[in-house]
Amino acid sequence: MTLTINRNQLPLMPNRFYQVIEKELADVDPKDANAITLNFRDPDYSAEAGGFHPVEVRLEKQQELWRLVYVTDFAFRGHPFPGLVKDIDICFNSKQVYSLFSGWIGERECRALIDLFTQNFATYFDMGVYKVKVSLD
Repeated sequence: MTLTINRNQLPLMPNRFYQVIEKELADVDPKDANAITLNFRDPDYSAEAGGFHPVEVRLEKQQELWRLVYVTDFAFRGHPFPGLVKDIDICFNSKQVYSLFSGWIGERECRALIDLFTQNFATYFDMGVYKVKVSLD
């Protein structure tokens, strides 16, 4: 079954990002689901060793289309007991982007950050660093 993702929500998202998501969902049958969460994890990522940040992508069904709700990049922060926090959060509902170091920024101001994040994400995906878990709600 092919999922159709609404690509018009935040036009700043490059096609390569959607290709990664669609590739992971190619064999998913969400017939009874109203939401899909994809978790991209580097199994070796840790506060001590570093690695590739975990990324979570949430989609929700809207009639026949699936719409992106958020894309969140997590990173270990804090001392002496680091925890995972939102490093970058792309919110499609509000059309804003959150960066740990600059707070919430609007759609117009976030183009460079989205381009850098999505390019890196797709490159890491192509390198095979992520283990992907798909959850249906």
